[in-house]
Amino acid sequence: MESIYFRREFIPYHFLKKSGKGFTLVELIVVMAIIGVVMLVVLTSQSSFNKTLTLANTAYDIALTIRYAETYGISGRAAGAVTNAGYGVHFQSASPRSFTLFADKYPSVGQPGVCHALPANDPSGPDAKPGNCAYDSSQGEVTVDYTLGNGITISKFCSYTSGWSCSDNGLTSLDIVFARPNANPFISANGSYSATIPVTAACLTVSSPQGGSRFVSVSSSGQISANASSCP
Repeated sequence: MESIYFRREFIPYHFLKKSGKGFTLVELIVVMAIIGVVMLVVLTSQSSFNKTLTLANTAYDIALTIRYAETYGISGRAAGAVTNAGYGVHFQSASPRSFTLFADKYPSVGQPGVCHALPANDPSGPDAKPGNCAYDSSQGEVTVDYTLGNGITISKFCSYTSGWSCSDNGLTSLDIVFARPNANPFISANGSYSATIPVTAACLTVSSPQGGSRFVSVSSSGQISANASSCP
């Protein structure tokens, strides 16, 4: 009986055609150019985002400091030996990169210039408050001095009475003070408070040297916003 043998041979399959060619110089330049453009777009977008975020954070920090003044003033936080002082935040056009949190403790209770009315039933009691609702640099009122970074400035601030008055048109300083028991602010323009014609609102423009602004506002009811739509 004849035997039949089947021989299996390996048959190679060439799925990829081999080529002796690599990248040409032109192709390499094109690829590198595309990568460069993509990286430039990514880095530019990231830088722009960081600048926007820094500006927003600075505006929130300013608003938070005003909130601190409100909290300290309403709670009657002690300022040295004075236990019933209001607290405020001071801005001046000559120093657009800084502002001051202060305790409004001068003049003392009952002295001329105090912006708060004395309680009728107890003029010298614990509800009587010192202060002229404005910052006095010579009276040791500073609680904290703040300096803005990254070139950011308070480029403009405004106060509202019967109309808006701003630091680019005669307003040189702005004080926003809070005192117990209410959250309504006592706002002074150019270092002067008026109870008969009070300033009822304030607005700050916070600007970046790279462009862009954020707005911080304080209303007559004491509402503080770090995301106001605009300032005058």
